[in-house]
Amino acid sequence: MDRIYLDYAATTPLDPYVLEAMMPYFTEIFGNPSSSHYFGQQAEGILEECRAKVAKMLGAQSEDVIFTASGSEGDNLAIRGTALARRAKSGKDTILISPVEHPAVANTVKQLRDMFGFKLIELRIDNFGQINLADLKEKLDANTALVSTIYANNEIGTINPVKEIADICQERGIPFHSDAVQACAHLPIDVTTDGIDLLSIAAHKFYGPKGVGVLIKRKSVDLISHTSGGKQEHKLRAGTHNIPGIVGLTTALEIALANRLKENQRISILRDQIIQFVLSEISGSHLTGHLSDRLPNHASFVFEGISGNDLVIMLDMAGFACSSGSACKVGDPKPSQVLLALGITPELAGGSLRITLGKYTTEEQVVRFLDFLSISVRKLRK
Repeated sequence: MDRIYLDYAATTPLDPYVLEAMMPYFTEIFGNPSSSHYFGQQAEGILEECRAKVAKMLGAQSEDVIFTASGSEGDNLAIRGTALARRAKSGKDTILISPVEHPAVANTVKQLRDMFGFKLIELRIDNFGQINLADLKEKLDANTALVSTIYANNEIGTINPVKEIADICQERGIPFHSDAVQACAHLPIDVTTDGIDLLSIAAHKFYGPKGVGVLIKRKSVDLISHTSGGKQEHKLRAGTHNIPGIVGLTTALEIALANRLKENQRISILRDQIIQFVLSEISGSHLTGHLSDRLPNHASFVFEGISGNDLVIMLDMAGFACSSGSACKVGDPKPSQVLLALGITPELAGGSLRITLGKYTTEEQVVRFLDFLSISVRKLRK
C-alpha cells in the first residue's frame, strides 16, 4: 500500500544527511567525552562543538546548553529543578501553567503539587488556547517560583505570545520556561531576544534522531539536578553523553533552520488548503486552535457525530496516518483535556482529528487525503 504520513507532530523520519553525519560516531569516534585519553578528547571536542552550534542557533551561550534524552526530560529538569531550587533558596512554592500544556509539563507540576507540597495555579486561556496576559499579571505574586507555558501547542497548533509572557515574568524576576518542542523547527527562536529563561526542544520533531533533546538554561536561573551521578552537563544531568544523537540533533537543527522560511511557505499553503476544504465541504466540522497564530504545518478539527479514534482507524486502514489529539493520547478514549479547556463539549471533543504536514508532504497526497476524509466522515455518521 502506498501509505501517506500526515502525523509529523508525533515524530519525523530521520533525514538521510543527518544519519550520514551520525554514523562515524558509532564506530570511529566512539570515545566517552569524560575520559581523559585521546579517544575521550575526540568525543569531547565534537560535544563542545555541537554545544556551541546549538547555542548560536537558539540565541544562547554555550554554557546555557544542556543535552537531554528528550523534550519530556528537558521539561522535567526545567520545572522540577527550578521549582525545588527556588523553594530551597527563598521559599517560593507556586507554579503557574496553562490548562493546555503537554503532559510532560502538566504531570510534572501535578506531581510537585501532590507529592512535594507545591501550589499549582492554572492560567486562563481564550477559546483558541492562547494565554490571557492580564490574568497572568494578576496571578503572579511574591510566592511564584516558576511560570511554564507551551510555545506552540502540539494538539491544536496555537502559538502563544511568548515574548509578551517572558516580558511580564522578567519584570517580576520570575523564571519563565517554554516547551518549544513543536515550535523549534517552524518558528524563529532566540532565547535572549525573547527573554526566555528555560527552553526545551527534541530532535525527532525536526528530522533528527529519537532519544536526544536540549534544555536551554540561562545562567541567571538556579537549577537542582534530577539525575544524580557524574559531573556531566555542568553537574545538572549525569550520564554518559549520546554523541551520535547530539551530532544528529545539531545537524538536523542546522538543516531545519536553513530551510525554515521556504518550507514554511510551502506547507502553510497545503495546511490552508486542508482547513478551507474541511470547513467548506464537510458539514459539522470545526477548526480547533487559532486560525492565523498557528504552526504552518498544523491543521486540527473536531467533527460532530463521530469518534475521532474510529476516524483515525478508518484513515489508517486506507493508508493515511493521522492522529486524534497528540501521540501521547493514542488509544485513550477520553476527550482531550486540551479541547475541553477550550470550552468544547466532551461529545464534540471526542471527534477530534489532527493533521500535521512535513517536508515529504505533497499536494497530490493532500488531495487524495481530503477526498477520503470526506468519505470517511460520511460513513462514520451513517
